[in-house]
Amino acid sequence: MNSRWIHELKWPDIADYLERGDIALIPVGATEQHGPHLPLYVDTGWAVGMAEGAAERADALIAPPVHYGWGPHHMAYPGTITLRADTLQQLCLDIGESLIFHGFKKLVFINGNRAANLPPMETAASKLRFLTGAFASVVDAGLLAKSAVYDVCDAPDGGLGHAGESETAYTLFRNPDLVDMNLAVNATRHQGRFALSHKPFEPPWDGDTAYVPRTDGDMLRTTEATQGIAGSATLATTEKGARIHDILSDALVDFIETHVRPASVELKDVKIPI
Repeated sequence: MNSRWIHELKWPDIADYLERGDIALIPVGATEQHGPHLPLYVDTGWAVGMAEGAAERADALIAPPVHYGWGPHHMAYPGTITLRADTLQQLCLDIGESLIFHGFKKLVFINGNRAANLPPMETAASKLRFLTGAFASVVDAGLLAKSAVYDVCDAPDGGLGHAGESETAYTLFRNPDLVDMNLAVNATRHQGRFALSHKPFEPPWDGDTAYVPRTDGDMLRTTEATQGIAGSATLATTEKGARIHDILSDALVDFIETHVRPASVELKDVKIPI
């Protein structure tokens, strides 16, 4: 098999794989601003990189990446394209049902739009598992190995700030031609005890949080001085990105071998999405 990407294979290749395997990885990212130094591809890059880093070792195939996510709060900056939350949920459902219909019994959605996509994606995975009997799960680029990634980074927020150290480092490693470090800056946010964010690690990465829906105006007010950056971008290096890639790829393989492959599945009557 020359590729692990479903869209790069022929249908007999898929049929041959399904004779021995049943695991599909589904990368879901976003098209949203990441400051003036990073491309809008960053979140999709997380998901694609994790999938490619794990697929061969885990003997899984990878569905074509979803380049759109749920990010209305980033619409203050040009180029961002957001789906409605229910659109993203339904998209994940349709992709999952199609794969299950063909014989993929175990699905791993990989969320590269760290935490922001989780509510609709987690709901979709829950519906897939209850309605079809297949094993469906969601792993998040920011949560799957956050302690190990924290140890790689030097920023006080653990490197997990938006367009900050880890996102810049990972993109330097995966897509260096899309990064302009001359435009990278650092941003420090002080929100008191509670991190008012939908991201439970940003900042403080291990502190107290409360959920407040963030609007595009909120994002503009808090990041206007740094043009969309909410982290320590200048601390990023290619070497850190390579280490983060290995950490996340290894963690994904471990998750698949520990929880996905051994999962017991009893499929129900799965119909074609219409």
